[in-house]
Amino acid sequence: MDITGNTILITGGGTGIGRGLAEALHARGNRVIVAGRRAEPLEEVARANPGMATALLDVADASAVASFAVRVAGDHPELNVVVHNAGIMRAEDMAADDYDTSDAEAIIATNLLGPIRLTAALLPHLKNRPRASIVTVSSGLAFVPLAATPTYNATKAAIHSWSQSLREQLRSTAIDVVEIVPPAVATDLMPGQADNPNSMPLQAYIDEVMSLIEANPDAHEICVERVGFLRQAERRGDYDQVFATLNGRH
Repeated sequence: MDITGNTILITGGGTGIGRGLAEALHARGNRVIVAGRRAEPLEEVARANPGMATALLDVADASAVASFAVRVAGDHPELNVVVHNAGIMRAEDMAADDYDTSDAEAIIATNLLGPIRLTAALLPHLKNRPRASIVTVSSGLAFVPLAATPTYNATKAAIHSWSQSLREQLRSTAIDVVEIVPPAVATDLMPGQADNPNSMPLQAYIDEVMSLIEANPDAHEICVERVGFLRQAERRGDYDQVFATLNGRH
């Protein structure tokens, strides 16, 4: 992925990693459109970054995704990069007597169906660009799951697999597929995560991601050093130990 000269759509761009990526890419000379469900955080980002555009979108709403894709491509005909950053993470206790599937269904709709639907809707436009990128955001938990968030982990593992398949299917086109794999980052994705000393500071994370992309624009995966503990567990042969440590069984 080229680091500059793009028109970039970032879902979930009003807060957290999405906002961090939006501001970093905007500062590098890209035209950035931040999309999300709530107008207020999007407008705050745009006010802080003159020239940045905003667009309302709930990626979990299938009909909204289809109409949004037509509108955003019409409003921004130079659009050539989409960053699938929007996501939700919720704890689930499947052993509880009152467990229901509403959280699981919401997580799947946002984290997995959202990127699939938006990609499908935008692909006809992206195929007509001289160069384009589809950027997915998975998680270190795609590779070693946190037992408290089973559906979140599953959607991120699915995004990893889906990204690989999509990359292969698009290999004869001018579209590259890049997967960003974050560790725990100090955002409000989960209660207490922003203040957890084990979370990577957001700005440090964004800075390292930008440096990795700049150093290797042809990379298929963007993995900061900190996520290697999870990403490489299988390869190192210490998966069971990493799983036990992650889930509090030392």
